[in-house]
Amino acid sequence: MKNFDSLKWNLLNWLIQFLFPHINHISTEELALLLSDKEERQPLILDARNKIEYAISHLKEASLIPYDSPDIKSLVQCSLNTPIITYCSVGYRSAILAQRLQKMGYKKVFNLQGSLFLWFSENRPIVCGEEIVSYIHPFNLFWSLWL
Repeated sequence: MKNFDSLKWNLLNWLIQFLFPHINHISTEELALLLSDKEERQPLILDARNKIEYAISHLKEASLIPYDSPDIKSLVQCSLNTPIITYCSVGYRSAILAQRLQKMGYKKVFNLQGSLFLWFSENRPIVCGEEIVSYIHPFNLFWSLWL
């Protein structure tokens, strides 16, 4: 089963990179290391999902900016050189948000590979409010099979 899980994530990541070739990506391991290094400038982390998904659980440091927000410029309050990490459930919606941010001139935008589903499957912490939780919104029935 582990080989199948690895294969499905590799295929999904390849598809997202194919569809968004100009988006930079960051692995869950790289993000975990970055967040643990308090000496390093912390990135702005943006959750590209919807309000309901975010309300159930999200990365502790994340701000909600849905990928389809009409005016993300007013929602993202940082310099164009601030490192920004986007994520969603598996990486597709966050790639759209990352692409929009790049087109707006943000220079250090990265999409989290595997996004929240992979982060969660690796037993990394997610929160609801300030409390660490052990559940996430599956988005829909198809994607719930990935959890």
